[in-house]
Amino acid sequence: MISRIARDTAIACVVMAVLFGIVKRAVLAPVSVLGGGVLIGLSWWAIQGAVDGLIRVRSEGETGPKPAGFSLVKFFTRHAIVALAAYGMMVRLHFDPVGLLAGVSSLGVAVAVEVLRDLRWRRFQ
Repeated sequence: MISRIARDTAIACVVMAVLFGIVKRAVLAPVSVLGGGVLIGLSWWAIQGAVDGLIRVRSEGETGPKPAGFSLVKFFTRHAIVALAAYGMMVRLHFDPVGLLAGVSSLGVAVAVEVLRDLRWRRFQ
């Protein structure tokens, strides 16, 4: 299911980039949507790394404060990287903020598609 959501996120991001480029008629419009897709990809990577680290700590039986604290520092450091990337895209590269928001929302679109797919499957069982 996670791989389907990741695939649907990429598809939704590309479709929104094409539609946003048609509506805005600017060169950077679809690029800004794809930049938002990169931001959501970085955020996905940060959350997945933190969760995997916490699961690894729990499964190995380490309960000391150092491993959990280190995982917490890595979690916030990764989100700081995402925040700096968003700043760089908006301020330095002059990407459209609405396009960035559309790209970031591609994960929400993919999850909504997955929910509808699951509801349709349950309805016919």
